[in-house]
Amino acid sequence: MATTMTPAEPLVRFSGVQKTYDGEQLVVRALDLDIERGEFLSLLGPSGSGKTTTLMMLAGFESPTAGDILLDGKQITRTPPHKRNFGMVFQNYALFPHLTVGENVAYPLTVRKVPKAEQATRVKKALDMVRLAGMADRLPTRLSGGQQQRVALARALVFNPELVLMDEPLGALDKQLREHMQIELKELHRQLGVTFVYVTHDQGEALTMSDRVAVFNEGVIQQLADVETLYEAPSNRFVAGFVGDSTVLTGTLHGAGGDDAAIQLPGGHLLPGRNVNHSARGARVQACVRPERIVLHPHTAYPKVSAVPATVARTIYHGDHLRLICDMGHGQEQATVKRALAQVSDAFPPPQPGDAVLLEFPPEATRIYAA
Repeated sequence: MATTMTPAEPLVRFSGVQKTYDGEQLVVRALDLDIERGEFLSLLGPSGSGKTTTLMMLAGFESPTAGDILLDGKQITRTPPHKRNFGMVFQNYALFPHLTVGENVAYPLTVRKVPKAEQATRVKKALDMVRLAGMADRLPTRLSGGQQQRVALARALVFNPELVLMDEPLGALDKQLREHMQIELKELHRQLGVTFVYVTHDQGEALTMSDRVAVFNEGVIQQLADVETLYEAPSNRFVAGFVGDSTVLTGTLHGAGGDDAAIQLPGGHLLPGRNVNHSARGARVQACVRPERIVLHPHTAYPKVSAVPATVARTIYHGDHLRLICDMGHGQEQATVKRALAQVSDAFPPPQPGDAVLLEFPPEATRIYAA
């Protein structure tokens, strides 16, 4: 007799969660979200989108106005923060300046009345984990921003939490250090297998570190997906515009719909693409295409597919690639084309401002959304 596999219970489940501060405007609207064991989940969105409020409700610092939060299938909606056994890392580190690094890391163990000898062992292990061995006796004020952030992370991990919550923890660091810490955090997550929930407004940060990303806007998750799906197949116009760069084309929908659709530009060009939101024929739509997917041709070329004439407005050097900002006319936004320097040749040197070019928009990369 065949057995039916029961889906694994998620570590955390938000069910119909709402939050309002004034009784009128919902900051979080009817949130349903499952957080799987061991995953690195990022909550991504602009300011005021509801991502930080969601994290604070999970941490217990805010209470939902409606709905339930479950941990391992058990209700924790009214459980106070100190009883949730979650590690927390804040943007401002929240270290005690008068305590040493070791004392800061040991603080959660002291609160939990862990014996001193065991505290010393676990603090050493936590500091080794974040590459701060030998710094236990220093004061936080004598450390760099990156080192202070590592102390905050060690403190969040030292008591073996089942969940680590991070609220824009790298926001105060400079770009180079932030990118270095992103790699370190992801590697630490891989080694430990602990569930990380990470709030950020930085799309690059979310794509670099996450297993899955929940994109928030106006209190609603617009899309929840792995990073490749999020970048390559945004589910609506907001996600397409917020995650990664896109060239946006405005026109009307032509064709039957689905994969047979095309966007008709004001200049008359028809560009086939995917009708993501199932817009009706003749509807006003916008197509989004990633800059690296647009194929650049000399204006004298004859591409096999429909290409749109444009004029290079300016070129921007990015080290490994050029970004060409192109005017398409007919009231369209400027198109951004990313061209790898490896593609530059004597036969087709980098276009200069004022040069005429042809832009090819591959159908598989042209995603058409309701405007």
